[in-house]
Amino acid sequence: MTQNAHDTALVAPDAARPETPASDQAAAARTGRSQVGRLIGVDLARGLAVYGMYAAHVGPDPSEGGVTGHLMELAHGRASALFAFLAGFSIMLITGRRAPKTGRAGRQAVAKVVVRALILLVVGTALTMSGTPVEVILAFYGLYFLLVLPLYRLGARALAIIAAAGALILPQVLHVVQQALNSGGVYGGSGGAVGGGTGAWPEGGDGIVSLLFTGSYPALTWIPFVIAGMAVARLDLAATAVRVRLAITGVLLAALGYGGSWLALHLVPGALSKLSDGGWGEGGSAASAWWSDTWGYPSGDTPYGLLVASPHSETTLSVVANTGVALAVLVACIAAVDAFPRFHRLVRPVIAVGTMSLTAYVLHVVAIHFLGIEELTGSPLHVLLGFIVAVTVFAVLWSRHFRRGPLEWLLGKATKVAELVR
Repeated sequence: MTQNAHDTALVAPDAARPETPASDQAAAARTGRSQVGRLIGVDLARGLAVYGMYAAHVGPDPSEGGVTGHLMELAHGRASALFAFLAGFSIMLITGRRAPKTGRAGRQAVAKVVVRALILLVVGTALTMSGTPVEVILAFYGLYFLLVLPLYRLGARALAIIAAAGALILPQVLHVVQQALNSGGVYGGSGGAVGGGTGAWPEGGDGIVSLLFTGSYPALTWIPFVIAGMAVARLDLAATAVRVRLAITGVLLAALGYGGSWLALHLVPGALSKLSDGGWGEGGSAASAWWSDTWGYPSGDTPYGLLVASPHSETTLSVVANTGVALAVLVACIAAVDAFPRFHRLVRPVIAVGTMSLTAYVLHVVAIHFLGIEELTGSPLHVLLGFIVAVTVFAVLWSRHFRRGPLEWLLGKATKVAELVR
């Protein structure tokens, strides 16, 4: 079990060579921490994200309440945001983590990212067209890669500023765009484009309008997660001071997002009543809209929807809060794996899942389709546990014989074409 984050779902085989400069390696040596150990922590975070996605799709309904319900609700939206955050990390692993690749190596790295993006767009669209009830994220993922790729040469500070600006501005832009699409009969309301034209092509799949604006993971409000992940990847994660600052930042962002939403919903006159009238789904009251999706979703026809921070509300407060959670989880995983060898050994099965997250994700979508699961959430707890045990056993057994998961290996082979770039 020597895999690291360079062997993850969206990273090329040749990315396994360290991209960190000598100064970073020296810093790791001074603190007694290995480069590989830090990147294994990224795999651990990715493995937890996989489990979170499983919980969101085949776990018990969060609205049932209790300990299990609250644990399920913690996974909803936050697991997919963690995936998007770690996508930014993966992009930097391909293009040069601490310093961007240049010359021919840089052009080849860019080509590899583009090839990956196109493959993810195709695979994601195919899974969506299969009729599975899962809101497949892979096509959105591919678009994120293409949209943020021009930023790969920037430093951590510039990337962080762009991510912050995106979180502040893009949700408001999305709100305006969705209102315009809704008035024109293009926006279906709960995700996805309706009608003909570019927004609905290919039929049954996610068109460009859905990918950008109306789908479950609209690029307009999800690329800040990716850019934030890119910024973190640029940092010296061996340094204790950097880790402490990142951990504090993550906690503060989560508190700002969720706490700010709670205050806004309770202090702005009429906010809770308006959202209760405008939401849909099982929930009628918006009292939990500051952190949970169980109340429903903002309909887009009222500006009060911009005050919530529930994971799939696509608001500034939601993006800020989910970024904080993703950052805190990543730092905790890196620090724990690095500091506690026994913990590292204990979580090796989860790390194995993280090294083949693309395979794990696709397998669970295919399993949901063939098992005939038509309603997401609401399955008994033993169904979720069965999914988790199955993918973990598969990942552990596979990793004993192969460095990468089956789909990760195929993806790496497909990107060999990038080596033709001169």
